[in-house]
Amino acid sequence: MSSVLGVVAKQLKSHPALIPLFIFIGGGATMSAMYLSRLALKNPDVSWDHKNNPEPWNNLDPKHQYKMFTVNMDYSTLKKDRPDF
Repeated sequence: MSSVLGVVAKQLKSHPALIPLFIFIGGGATMSAMYLSRLALKNPDVSWDHKNNPEPWNNLDPKHQYKMFTVNMDYSTLKKDRPDF
């Protein structure tokens, strides 16, 4: 592994124009990993605890915002429109 990093470092020293490419690819990979981890931990469709809470989407109130970004939506004014199970 260290020999691979040494080769990459040597190539970056000889071709400095590749540095922005590595920065943007690394940033994109980091952001996509962070978004996937957010989806796995915060999304109500994902159930990690099947014994205590097998259907977590039934316990959400309408004011709970689980989307990352919404346009023109005020969750505090929503009313419950579904039955309790």
